[in-house]
Parts: sequence; structure tokens; C-alpha cells
Amino acid sequence: MKLICVGKIREPYLREGIAYYEKQIRKRESLETIQVQDEMTPQGASEKEQERVKAVEGRRILSHIREKDYVVALCIEGVQTDLDDIRRLCHTVQRERKQELVFVIGGSLGLDAAVLKRSQMRMSFSAMTFPHPLMRMLLLEQLARANR
Repeated sequence: MKLICVGKIREPYLREGIAYYEKQIRKRESLETIQVQDEMTPQGASEKEQERVKAVEGRRILSHIREKDYVVALCIEGVQTDLDDIRRLCHTVQRERKQELVFVIGGSLGLDAAVLKRSQMRMSFSAMTFPHPLMRMLLLEQLARANR
């Protein structure tokens, strides 16, 4: 399993939580976490500038995805899922299809259209907006539960 995220985690409490859940997951299966650099968004950036930022981050994300990977993009417009959905997804993709399951969390502006197009699934945890570092910890917590 692979997790690709944009940006570093600055908050110590989130780094601790993320490390805890990564350790729980790694007790049962492999987990690779890749942090790609976030692109600086200028203050008051135009829509065109925001699209440019997402495109740069998107290329960085896509450089870590292989052709045979099964990609799940976390985005607010995705399908809302629960723990059983995640458990089934992990089982189906990793064990039955023998594909690597790749979860992608974008930067503060979201994911580029190219990343969304490459994904086989768009997943949402809620209609609410969460900070991306917190979303990373929430995803890992759910993956740890799903793999118990």
C-alpha cells in the first residue's frame, strides 16, 4: 500500500498521530508514505495561477504512480465511504487483483485534473473540508482499523 501526500506535516501532534497509525499498519502489511513538495501559492492567486500550482503538484504525484497501481484520490466530491467500504477495497485490490493500492491526498488547493483522471476511485470521508495534514491522519487511522 502506498500513500502519496502533498506537503510536510508541521504540527507535532499530527506527526505523532500519523507515526502511530503508520506503525499499526506496518505490523500487518507494507506501507510506503511519499511526501511530495507543495508548490507555493501566491497570496490572492488568480484561478489560472491556482491551476498552475495544482498542475505542478499533480506532476509530482503522478511521478510516483505506476501504470498497474490502483489509485484512490481523496477529494470532497468523491464517494463517501465507511470502514467496511475501505476494508472491502483493500481486500479486493490488494489480495484479489494483486495491485498496489495508492491513496492520494492533494495540497491546499486540491488535486489536479490529471491526478483525478488517473484515479480509479474518488473517495470522500465527509462533505466537510479538513486540513490536509489532519486528513492524512484520519485516512491512516481508518486503514489501520480496516487491516485489523
